[in-house]
Amino acid sequence: MVHSTFDPPWLYLPTEISDVLRPVVGDVVEAIIEGIPIDVPVYAMPMEGRFGQGVRQGVQVALHRFLDLPGTHLPALSEDGKWVYEGLGRGEVRSGRSLESLLAAYRSGARVTFRTISRLVDVSQLTPEVLMALGESLFAYIDELSAASAQGYAQEQSERAGEQQRLRGELVEMILRGDATDGAVARAAAAIGWTLPEVVVVGVVPFPHVDGLRSVLGPDALVAERGTDVVIIYPFGNRAARRTSLERALRGRRAIVGPARHWQHAGESLHLADAAGVHHVTPGTDLPADADPPVWVEEHLAQLIVHAEPTAVADLAVRRLAPLDGLRPVVRERLAETLLSWLRHQGQRAPIAQELFVHQQTVGYRVAQLREQFGEALDDPEARFELELVLRAGHR
Repeated sequence: MVHSTFDPPWLYLPTEISDVLRPVVGDVVEAIIEGIPIDVPVYAMPMEGRFGQGVRQGVQVALHRFLDLPGTHLPALSEDGKWVYEGLGRGEVRSGRSLESLLAAYRSGARVTFRTISRLVDVSQLTPEVLMALGESLFAYIDELSAASAQGYAQEQSERAGEQQRLRGELVEMILRGDATDGAVARAAAAIGWTLPEVVVVGVVPFPHVDGLRSVLGPDALVAERGTDVVIIYPFGNRAARRTSLERALRGRRAIVGPARHWQHAGESLHLADAAGVHHVTPGTDLPADADPPVWVEEHLAQLIVHAEPTAVADLAVRRLAPLDGLRPVVRERLAETLLSWLRHQGQRAPIAQELFVHQQTVGYRVAQLREQFGEALDDPEARFELELVLRAGHR
C-alpha cells in the first residue's frame, strides 16, 4: 500500500484495533496518571488536586478520541478536544510553570500507553506493520495535543501581557493626574506588582524611536502611548545609577527627560519635557553628531525659560541689539557671536579666542568695536544679562 505524505498515520490502522484496545482504556488511564509524577516530578503535588482532575479528564478524552481515528481521515482533535488541551496550556501559565513540563507529560503518556498496551493486549495478534503504525499514530497524536496546548499557552501569555500593559497604562495616567487622595495609585501599583517610588522622572520618546523600548527599560519603567509619543515614568531614587541606566536605554531615541519630582508631581516633569520638545531644546553643540543622548531638561532650564516667551524675547532683542542695526549682515553676525562669547567668558580673551578660533588680538579688536557700538551698556549688569539672554535665544 502506498502512503501519501498528507494522510494521517492512523488512516492505515485497521478499524478493528479500536475494539481490541477499548477494554484496556481504564487501565491505560491509571498507568498514565501514576507514571506522570514519576517522569515529570514537578507534577507530583499538583496531581493530587484540581490539576490532577483536569489531567485525568484530558487523558480520558485523548484516549477515547484516539480510538475513533483508526482507518479515518479525521483530525487528531475535535473542537471540544482542542479546547481541553488549550485549557491545559493556559493552566500552565496561570500556575507559573513552563510549557515544557506539560509537553514532557504528554511524551510520558505516549510511552506509558504503548508499554501498557503491549502488556495488556496479545500483540501477537497484530502484524509488525500494524504495531509500527500504532506507534507512529500515538506519537503523531501527541504532537497534535502538544500543538493545541502550546497555542493555549501562547494565547494566555498574550492576553496576560495585554492586560498587564493596559493596567500599567492606566497607572501612568493616574500618576500624571496626581491621583493620591484615596490611595488609588498605591493600590493600582500593587495590583501589577510595581513598587511605587518616591521620586520619578518622566520622559517622552517620539513613536519612530520606540522599538524595543519596554525591553531595554525593564519592568521598573512604566511605559504608555500618548498621542504621537510614548511616555515613560522611571524611578529616580538612586540618582546617579538611575541616570546612567536611563541614558543608556534612551540613547539614539530622541528622548526628552523632565526633571526629577515626587511621584505625586510627576505631571510637572512631563509638562517641562513637553515644553522642551515644543521649543526644540537640544543638548548642545559640543557633543558628537552621532551621540544623540536624551535631553535632560534640568540641564537646560535657562534655555527653556528663554524660549517660553518668544515674542517678549524678540522685542527685547530689537531693543538691545539696535546698536548693530546699521552694520552689514556679515559684520553684525561676527560681532554678535563675539559679544555672546565675551559675555559668557566674562571678558577673558583666551577662552573667547579658543571658542571663536581666532587670535587674541582679533578678540581685542572686535571688543573695541563692540564698545564703540554699545558704549556704557556693556558695563551695566542688567544690560549685559539681557544681551546674553537674547543672544542665547538665537537673535543676531
